[in-house]
Amino acid sequence: MSTLPADDFRTPATNGSPRIRQVEETDLPELVRLDAEAFPEGPYPFFTLRQLFDLYPDHMLVLDGGENGLHGYVLVGMPRDPDRGWILSLGVTRDQRGRGHGRQLMEEVLRRLRADAVHEVLLTVEPANTAAIELYRSLGFTAESAPRKDYFGPNADRLVMTLHL
Repeated sequence: MSTLPADDFRTPATNGSPRIRQVEETDLPELVRLDAEAFPEGPYPFFTLRQLFDLYPDHMLVLDGGENGLHGYVLVGMPRDPDRGWILSLGVTRDQRGRGHGRQLMEEVLRRLRADAVHEVLLTVEPANTAAIELYRSLGFTAESAPRKDYFGPNADRLVMTLHL
């Protein structure tokens, strides 16, 4: 569990820019829409996002644009090993990409994971997604020597990346 007070993440950003906050149950329908926009080839179904919300609410963050809706999210799974966390998904709406929002979401969730004494963070990324790979490398993640073939099924190779906190 995160030891950080929720109020720290509810303070509106200055100058009306989107703010990062913990996901709320009422966000789930919009989170489904956002995930489908970010990953049209294989979005999470509603029930999966619901279960992730129930399991990992402290490490499920959204980028809230106020009246403009949600612009991004990051989902983290915490396996039985309390020293390890998995970034399950990071997504930003097309109109908000290239503005540093993905980096902000990652930096915040990594800060929370450090506060929870997590020492290793893993993620998978589509090998052709060079923008995401560059972002993760700039945050200190290192990649395995080669993508894992069929990691998510036939023709769904993924590069596994690791960050030691």
